[in-house]
Amino acid sequence: MAAAAVRAAAAVEAAGVAVADRGAGPIMSVAGFISPDWHAPRRVRAYSSLRSGGVSAAPWSSFNLAHHVGDDAKAVATNRASLARQLSLPAEPAWLDQVHGRLAVASDSVGVGCQADASWTDRPGSVCVVMTADCLPVLFCDDDGRCVAAAHAGWRGLADGILESTIASLPASPDRLMAWLGPAIGPTAFEVGPEVRERFVTDDVRAAPAFTPSVRPGHFMADLYALARLRLRHSGVERIGGGDRCTVSEPEHFYSYRRDGRCGRMASLIWLDADL
Repeated sequence: MAAAAVRAAAAVEAAGVAVADRGAGPIMSVAGFISPDWHAPRRVRAYSSLRSGGVSAAPWSSFNLAHHVGDDAKAVATNRASLARQLSLPAEPAWLDQVHGRLAVASDSVGVGCQADASWTDRPGSVCVVMTADCLPVLFCDDDGRCVAAAHAGWRGLADGILESTIASLPASPDRLMAWLGPAIGPTAFEVGPEVRERFVTDDVRAAPAFTPSVRPGHFMADLYALARLRLRHSGVERIGGGDRCTVSEPEHFYSYRRDGRCGRMASLIWLDADL
C-alpha cells in the first residue's frame, strides 16, 4: 500500500474530534465524516463516511469500506481499522450482505454473510451500519435514545418496504422516531424506466410528483429522497432530516456506482453510547 495514502489516512485521523452543542445535547462531530442534522438524544452516535482519507487505490480511492467490490482486502481492512479509530467505535459494526430486500435484523444477531438490508438495536455499544454508493442510507433513533437502526434503501428495497420493516422492528412507536436521509443519488441524476414509476405509483398515487419526465422518451427522473419521505410519513415518522446531497454530482466527496461503475462504498453508522 502506498506510503502517501497511509500518510493521508493519518492526517485525517490527526484532525481529531470536535464537540458541537446541537440538538438534544453535545453531538460529536469528526473531521472527514458527515453528522446527521437532527435533534437526537445525547447518547445517539451517528455518522456517514466520505470517500477520502483512506488507503485504497483507484478506482476505489480511497476510503472504501466494502470487501465485495474488488478492492484489495488489506486496504479494506486498513480502512475499517481507521474507521474504528476515528469514530471510537465500541464494537465491530454489524456488516450486512445487502441484497436490496426488506429484511431488518437485530444487530446482535448479525454474523458473516448475513443477508439483510437493515439492522437495529436497543443495546448500547452495538453498531448498526449500511454501505452505499448511490442507494439511500436511512438512520433512525427514538426520542429517548433507547433504540437505533440503519437501513439500506435502493429503489427496489424502498418499493418492497425496507423502511416499513425497519420501523416495525424498533421497540418504539413511529411518532417517537426520527429519521435521517444520508447521501444518495439526487433527483437530477436518477433516471429510471417507466416500470419503476409504475411500481411506486401503483402502491401510492401520491408518489407521482417524485417522477418528472426525462429527456429520454418514456423515462423519468426519480427523487429517491421524496419517495423515502413519503413512505416514512405514511408509516408515522414525521421528523425527517437530511436528503440534500447527490452522490453522482459530488465526486470529490462520494462514491457513485451509476457515475463510475467500479467504485468503493461509504458507510453510514449509528449506535448508542454506553457511557451516557
